Amino acid sequence: MFTATRNFFRRNRKNFAIGVGLAGAGYLVTNYVLSKLSDARERISSDRIARENLRRRFEQNQEDCTFTVQALLPTATQLILEELPVEKLTQELQQKKAARIAKSGAPAGAAIPADAASEASTAITTPGGKDDDAQSVQSFASESYVMAQREGEEKPAKKSRVKLWDEIKISSLSRSFTLLYTLTLLSLLTRVQLNLLGRKNYLSSVVTLSARDGEPTIRLEDHETRGYGTDMATNQQYLTFSWWLLNQGWRRLLQKVDQAVREVSASWTARDTISLGQMKQLILETRKIIEAEGESRPTSIWLPYLLPPRSDEAIVLAESGIAATPEGEDLDIVSSSLRRLLDETSDLIDSPNSSAVMRKMLDAGFDFLLEKLADGAFKQKAMALPAAISAESRITPIHDDDDDGEEKALMEGDSATTKFASVLAVLARQGHLIGNGVPNEYLQVIEQQKELEAFSALVYSSNFEFVAETDDGPASWF
Repeated sequence: MFTATRNFFRRNRKNFAIGVGLAGAGYLVTNYVLSKLSDARERISSDRIARENLRRRFEQNQEDCTFTVQALLPTATQLILEELPVEKLTQELQQKKAARIAKSGAPAGAAIPADAASEASTAITTPGGKDDDAQSVQSFASESYVMAQREGEEKPAKKSRVKLWDEIKISSLSRSFTLLYTLTLLSLLTRVQLNLLGRKNYLSSVVTLSARDGEPTIRLEDHETRGYGTDMATNQQYLTFSWWLLNQGWRRLLQKVDQAVREVSASWTARDTISLGQMKQLILETRKIIEAEGESRPTSIWLPYLLPPRSDEAIVLAESGIAATPEGEDLDIVSSSLRRLLDETSDLIDSPNSSAVMRKMLDAGFDFLLEKLADGAFKQKAMALPAAISAESRITPIHDDDDDGEEKALMEGDSATTKFASVLAVLARQGHLIGNGVPNEYLQVIEQQKELEAFSALVYSSNFEFVAETDDGPASWF
């Protein structure tokens, strides 16, 4: 029996060797495949965690941008409101109206309080179209006069009513447009600045962790919660360059806006009747001049308003209290790391993507402003009509083709009319809401644009030259 068994194995030893070899190879292959699958699962899991952390950091960065804009905007708003005091002009106009009423109907020596000017403006109507002037004054009394600060001030030099209305027209339009442009530019600049620094902080943490021994995967860690990146002095200096827009950039922008407004609105007076469609065209023509649409121009027209020329960079750092240059000396106090950040910011602002994002943001902002004008100025006119007429004017026939119905509704909306003074009154009030609204609806509308989020993601994830600092100097270049 044992001999037969031995002979059997001897005769089939080759087959047994092949079988054992195959089994061993199968075992090794199985272990190899299982290890690779395990490594792939770990890699996928680590990649998913890294992407989730990156997404979380990016979203937090965008929230920081929103809070930063809300914190910085009142600085420019206060200066713009002081530069274009529509409420003071309105108060002066009402006082002039009250004085004219006193001369025509009140007893000699009787004093008419300033608060009674709005009531007096509605009580007097004279032939020859002067009731329109009273309605115009009343529009400002109900909309913008409530914003005026009632404090003792020296009376300015007397101006004619025509001159006052012209100044009110220019100031109301220029103020609301300048505030809207300033809000949009500040949102873009803040997105660029914080996303550049957020990207620097993210890559700094990745480089730091990847250099550690024994780390199986690269995980993100939070460094300084109050800042971005590792060079806090450079980051602080870089962020202070928003001072230029908040204190000087808007002034240069106002000059261009004022010129465009005077050119486009030259033929309009407060007594004129204007339709919503004409108001849209007025805003469109003004924007064409400001943004120089359809003309040969540099890649971007916004950079001079956002960042100072190199000759004024020391002034920005000195005015913000970050650095001080001795008087009479011309020193370059911009470090190489700060220079890289400023140069990259300039390149991003000058890029076609930035210009496209600015157009989208401005389109959204001005569309929202037109909605407010339609609700505040033109809808009030419709509500003042008799109920039967108002109801008939709002009825839109039902068509099988929805596009035809929408087009007709838009045409009917554009044909709604009101006094130009009513539009200026709403614009004066909207100026305060653009700069000081809580919550700021204009900022919310601007930040809802998908193009802005995509541009922020591009800034946050783009390649750049980065140095990981160590005790011995630069550790690696990207």
